[in-house]
Amino acid sequence: MILRRPLPPRLIRAVQIAMAFALLAVLWHVADGPAALAILARADPWWLLAALAALTLQTLFSALRWRLTAGALGIVLSRRRAIGEYYLSQIVNQSLPGGMIGDAGRAVRSRGQAGLLAAGQAVVFERLAGQIAMFVVMTLAFGVTLARPGGVDWPAWALGPVMLIVAGGLALPGVLWAAVRLPGRLGQGVRGFWRALAAALTARGVLPAQVGLSAATTLCNLAAFGFCAHAVGAVLSPVAVMALVPLILFTMLIPISVSGWGLREGAAAALFPIAGATAAQGLAASIAFGLAFLVAVVPGVVPLWLRPKAQTVKRKAQRRVDP
Repeated sequence: MILRRPLPPRLIRAVQIAMAFALLAVLWHVADGPAALAILARADPWWLLAALAALTLQTLFSALRWRLTAGALGIVLSRRRAIGEYYLSQIVNQSLPGGMIGDAGRAVRSRGQAGLLAAGQAVVFERLAGQIAMFVVMTLAFGVTLARPGGVDWPAWALGPVMLIVAGGLALPGVLWAAVRLPGRLGQGVRGFWRALAAALTARGVLPAQVGLSAATTLCNLAAFGFCAHAVGAVLSPVAVMALVPLILFTMLIPISVSGWGLREGAAAALFPIAGATAAQGLAASIAFGLAFLVAVVPGVVPLWLRPKAQTVKRKAQRRVDP
């Protein structure tokens, strides 16, 4: 049996960066890049500021949700630390390919109280709670668009895949329920995962706060994209935003580019015409959202700037103590 060596991380990152640029280059030609650039140049700054405010609130609510989730797993975090760590993880996610490196760092730095497993679970479950809330909103809005046509006209090429996504998401709890009953180590591992997930998300003491914070983060994300669309002249209805934007944002989870760049823009260019906008407006709105997100995570630079200073002060104090 021949064992193949895994690809070097630098090569993977180079491929992801190249993929992002390639996707954007293709979109530039397919979705009328010059028109999108002209639309961006005329974007309403007040709507962009509203998007920036919504993304800032989204980060704060997400940090509080992580703090709540970690607390349920035995990791006590102050509000200040949770917010600082979350900003730091976001700026790393936005800067490096893959979009998850910052989350991994957040887990490593918070492992001291309950171990790396619990810290990793807290990060995964917190992100999962946000995706569940986004999926629920998308599913409800998709059902509304089917029951009351008008404003969102699903073409055949989009209707089938969306229905598969909805069906797959709805089937996951049943799959997990069946996996819990598997014998052996696999079943034992799934049961341990389920117990931790239930303690972190659905226990009586945390469920109301989890629902409230996840609803808030989802609302902020959707509102931010909707504001960016409004800024570039694509006024989408609330139902259209709730049905289409989650699909656009879900593409950012595919780890083949840098923070979803290219994938998100492609999805927006493809889906905006469903709601009566143009592909160029979708491309412009997605670029505006990405740039607003980059600006919104700038406070994450502060922990990076303060940490070396704190380490320097600590070393100087240690020299004074040591003979």
